[in-house]
Parts: sequence; C-alpha cells; structure tokens
Amino acid sequence: MRTGFAKVDITPEVGVELAGFGPYLKRRSTGIRDRLWAKAMALEAGGGRAVIVGCDLIGVPTAATARVRALVTAATGLPGDALMICCSHTHSGPNPAADQIFGWGEPDPFYVETLPYKIARAAITALERLEEAELAHANPPCEGVGLNREYDQDAPPLDEVLRDDWRPAKPELTDTRCHVLTARTPAGRLLGFAAYFGCHPVVCCAETHAIHGDFAGVAMNLLERENPGAVGLFIQGAQGDVNSCVVHKPEPESLLALDVIAARFANAVRAGLAAAQPVAVEAVTHFRRDLAFSLRQSPLADLKAQLKTKEAFLREQVLDKAAAATHEQRFELVVVTALRRLIAVREAGGGAARPAEVQGLRFGSVEILASGFELFQAIKNDVVAQACGPITLVAGVSNEIHGYAVDRRKAREGGYAAQIVPLLAAGTEPYLDIQGELTAALTTLSRDLAAAG
Repeated sequence: MRTGFAKVDITPEVGVELAGFGPYLKRRSTGIRDRLWAKAMALEAGGGRAVIVGCDLIGVPTAATARVRALVTAATGLPGDALMICCSHTHSGPNPAADQIFGWGEPDPFYVETLPYKIARAAITALERLEEAELAHANPPCEGVGLNREYDQDAPPLDEVLRDDWRPAKPELTDTRCHVLTARTPAGRLLGFAAYFGCHPVVCCAETHAIHGDFAGVAMNLLERENPGAVGLFIQGAQGDVNSCVVHKPEPESLLALDVIAARFANAVRAGLAAAQPVAVEAVTHFRRDLAFSLRQSPLADLKAQLKTKEAFLREQVLDKAAAATHEQRFELVVVTALRRLIAVREAGGGAARPAEVQGLRFGSVEILASGFELFQAIKNDVVAQACGPITLVAGVSNEIHGYAVDRRKAREGGYAAQIVPLLAAGTEPYLDIQGELTAALTTLSRDLAAAG
C-alpha cells in the first residue's frame, strides 16, 4: 500500500463575507484567526487509487466538484469517481456556492473561480507523493463536544459546558467516539492522518467576524503543528441534528469556547494517533451514483398562494418600517426567491428532485459512504447497522450541497430542516422518505464495495 498527503491554503482575503447563521447578514471578515485548508489523502493498493480531500468550507457546489475532478483526471488519470471532497461545514469561511446557497454570504467571484484549482492541486500533489506506508485505525472516546439539538436540550450555560466533566443529557443521540486513521512509513514517520466525527462544527455566532475552520479546523491545525511534516484532514459525519455544546454566545464567549472545544476534539484525536492499530489494505475501490430522491409535491396553485402571502408580508414590512431589515425579513426574501425559482421550474414541466450524488470508497476494512446532505444521526446509525464494512464512516456535506436529510420523525413534524432547507439548498420540495431512501442507497454502495474488494 502507498499513501500521499498534501495541503493547499484556501483562506480568502480579509473582507470577504462569511457564510452561515442566516441570509444577508453582511458578516464581512475582519481578520484571520486560523487559516483554511484543502487537505488531501491519496491511497493506492491492488491497482486502485482514490483521493479524499478535506476542506475547511461550509460546502462545495456540484459544479466545483466536477471541475476539480476534471482537473485531477487530466493531470493524473485518476477517475473522477475516485475523488471525494469532504467539507467541515464551518460558518466562519466564505460562501463558495452562492448559486445554490444564495444570500448566505456575498461571494467573492475571484475566490469562487480559483477554488477548484486549489482543491485539485492538493489532490494532484498527494498523488505525486505516494509512498509505501502502513494504514492504522483507532476509535477513541470523544466526549463533551456535542448535543442533539432536536431531541436533547438547549445549550446549557457556558460555565457548565466548559467544565471538563460536562456531558449532554442524552449522549446516545450524538457521536461519543471519533475515528482516526494514520499513515506511517516503514520507518515509523507519520505522513498524515484523518479524523472523522459527526457534529455541527459551529462554536461561534453571527456577531463573530474572524476567519477560521471552527473547532474541527482549529483542532486539526493544532495537531499538525505537534506533528511537523504531517497533514491532518477532517471528515464530517452526521451533524444535521447535533450542535456543538457552545453556539450563538456573544463574541468573547464564543472565541473562548472555540479553543476549549477544539482542545477536547484534539485530545480525542491525539489519543487515536497513539492507539491506532494496523489495517491491512490489499485493494482500493470506489463507486459513485446520481439518484433522484422522492418528493412530497404540492399543487402548483398552493406554491403560488404561498409565494403571494410571503410577497405581501415583505411589501407590508417595507412600507411600514423604515429601519434596517430584520432577520425575519431577510429570511423571507430568500424563501421568496427560492419559491419563484421552483414555480418557474414547475411551470416549465419540471419539478423532480435535483439528482443527488452518493459515493463510496473502500480501502481494507475501512469504507467511507458519502453524500451532500447534512445527515441526522438516525440515518447514520441505520447505515452503520446495515453496512458491510467492519469500519464504516458515513460522511455528510461531501461533493455537493443538498441541505438536511432528516429522520422520519422530523419529516412528520415538518419545520425548518424538513420543509424549508430542501427548497433553499436543492430547490426542491420536502423529501418523501429521505431516511429510508438514502439509507438504502448508501448500504447498496457498501455491498458493491464489498463485492468489488
């Protein structure tokens, strides 16, 4: 087996608007607290190759992923289906997908244009650096980081969660362990490592203006400094219903908590680096598919009536109030824009779900099953229970942006994640059974990977 690692700086210029927390907030960055990176891990065994790139970004649009794959294929011959782009979902970086997530941070056109070249350069360089190495894996405890915002509790007081012994009321609804992969030369030198964990990485708030990769990015950069020459990338898991234990606090408290939560995660990964056990890798395999998930379609007349109501709300607000727009008004503008787009598609005879990519990579006993959704924990749990791989990592926010994949209970209850986000992120109506259909798609990938390997 051979592995190679590389990293490319993808930090935007200071002044770029930051993505996350809401639409049209004009969160212009005022400084760089921690640099953003595209970090690549290449693997080769049994005649097969694959590359995983971890990016400190809120997400990447489908078009950018296609460009990266084309650039890497042209330079190295690697099939596009063998390249996976995983994003941490930081809310303290730029918006590289303004054509999909419109309003959540004004894009920098130069940054959007050049980003695919930088991500591709990381992947190409990692392939150029392939050398003999041994892969190892650990699954250490990782506690005191997240809580399930849908089924557990609101974030407790800051002084409580910053205690080392703090735990959520229902830890079983979160990840309580992380996965760590290491690659070392025959002489024992650490080439690089990857850490997988499911938690919405956001510790800060809408009033923070510094660029950084949230707790995951800060932790991985810290561990790299402790291991000179090694590259450490983060792979996001199921974070759709799991928040970090500190979020939406005032700026001073947010920045304090960022270091504390990053240190907790770094401690877990550090333990994994020390405890990792060898994994035999005789082959590297990959599969990728585009699927259209079933939707709950409303009559066109209902969509038009909904649009009319929201347009009237905005009109009345503008006429009655001369003050700056409120968060509610800004959000309604985004919904109005999305509804207009959806109605235009429906009137043109379309309206089916935008195809969503699912992708699987397997190397030895490790498999990564990825999609562009912000996964709920129940979906991850279902996939792990049914997957063929002894070590299954279910990655979200990968290769493209499709909003939330909610569990069946939240789909029945409706609300923001189940009803509004599909419209905003994918331009579609709510999914009919995303838990069942996505679980089936990812477990099918797992069986195909097992058969091919």
